[in-house]
Amino acid sequence: MASQESRVEVEIFGEYYVIKGDHSPERIMMLAQYVNRKMKQLAGRNPRLSRTHTAVLAALNIAEELMKLQDEQDSIIKLLESEQRNTKRNS
Repeated sequence: MASQESRVEVEIFGEYYVIKGDHSPERIMMLAQYVNRKMKQLAGRNPRLSRTHTAVLAALNIAEELMKLQDEQDSIIKLLESEQRNTKRNS
């Protein structure tokens, strides 16, 4: 079954965008709201940042969050694999 493409108008940092994607409209809105919130937080801390600098810094902060989560996931997977090997040895 092919997923249907969604088309949603969102507002991010005072600009409107039409986002198309395979996710539900609710998911797209949630993602846009997250980016908007991150940009507003940065702008609130440094109101002299340009829109472009705010967007790039928000992207870097979100990328850092993603990398931390990936590192945590990798650590958990390694731990589980190690425990699985130990369980097989002791069986």
